[in-house]
Amino acid sequence: MRLAALLLSLCLLPATVAAAEIERIWLTCNAPQPDRIVVNWQSDQPGDSVVHFGLSPEKLQTISQPGNTRLHHVEIPLTKQDTVYHYAVQTGNKKSSLATFKAFPTDVLRIAVAADWQSLPDLSHLRKDNVHLLLTAGDNIRNLWQACGPGNQDCIKPYMQLIGKYPQLFRSTPFMPVLGNHDREAHPRGKQPPEYAVYDVDATAFRSVFALPDDEWKWHFDIPEFDLRLIALDFNHTSDFGTTWQTCHPFDHDSAQYRWYAQLTRTNPAHTVTLYNERNATMRGKLKGDWQKLFQRGTLCITGFGYFAERAEVDGLTCYNTSLSGTGTRYPDPHSKFLASQDSYLLLTCERKTGAMTAELKNLNGEVLDRQTFTQKTRN
Repeated sequence: MRLAALLLSLCLLPATVAAAEIERIWLTCNAPQPDRIVVNWQSDQPGDSVVHFGLSPEKLQTISQPGNTRLHHVEIPLTKQDTVYHYAVQTGNKKSSLATFKAFPTDVLRIAVAADWQSLPDLSHLRKDNVHLLLTAGDNIRNLWQACGPGNQDCIKPYMQLIGKYPQLFRSTPFMPVLGNHDREAHPRGKQPPEYAVYDVDATAFRSVFALPDDEWKWHFDIPEFDLRLIALDFNHTSDFGTTWQTCHPFDHDSAQYRWYAQLTRTNPAHTVTLYNERNATMRGKLKGDWQKLFQRGTLCITGFGYFAERAEVDGLTCYNTSLSGTGTRYPDPHSKFLASQDSYLLLTCERKTGAMTAELKNLNGEVLDRQTFTQKTRN
């Protein structure tokens, strides 16, 4: 009897392994407005892409995409606000457990902005803020080459490690990252520019993992309920532009990036938040101050350039630096009003009733380091 039971268990083992859950799941937004969301996941074996979702775990509808891929992106419609959606994913006979995410609200909106994720810190206090949207200001990984070897621009392992570190956060909160130089570092940087390109300017791995609006290396996202526009630009290591250390897309007057941003900010909503990964003071001075003139059409600029927490004020524009690794060398903005060597993230809270937006620099213990409130700007 014992031998028969052992043989039976061995026969059942492959089926048990085949039914293992899909665990690496993350949410993004591919459209520039909050009426849709993309469910993303990685499967062990290639196959189709299926999402079961709905307002009740007992009543789920299904969207299915045929295919033979290990990296899955399925967009689902969001028809309700102020509620919770339930969902699960499936590829072949492998499924995930049921998860939930919050629909976008109609009264109070909470957005977190983090940068410099290389140390993969404890984000339990950020999770307690119960945000509706998670943004970054660049440098979401350490680099590409350490995980996959030099020159592999398709390397997604570091991004999978990031998502695997915070499974509940990424499967419950839409994530919209911004590019930094580390996110496309395909070769070790070295002390001198080599003959080959060190960075993948096109950010191949980043764009294959994250389904984002527009070109993905730059994007915008509007939340009309709160008269809010979020804009991501591709600025990092701008002093290396034109060398084999170049990391970002062009930013001159004739560049697609400049013309796109100028057009996008021509008629601003009440609040416009711009994110990038270069030093604020550096970008304000680019093109003889023309980038600053465009930034001043909005409310805030947020970067993750430096390893410190900072707020600067210049000519009606507020500029933040935030970093999850906030104890490095400080490069204060000439117009700095608050500066601290603490690990930090930025929490934005928008109230529809008053039209105000509050920005809080918080450390990883959840303590508020700096708080500012911004009233609605008059539309241009």
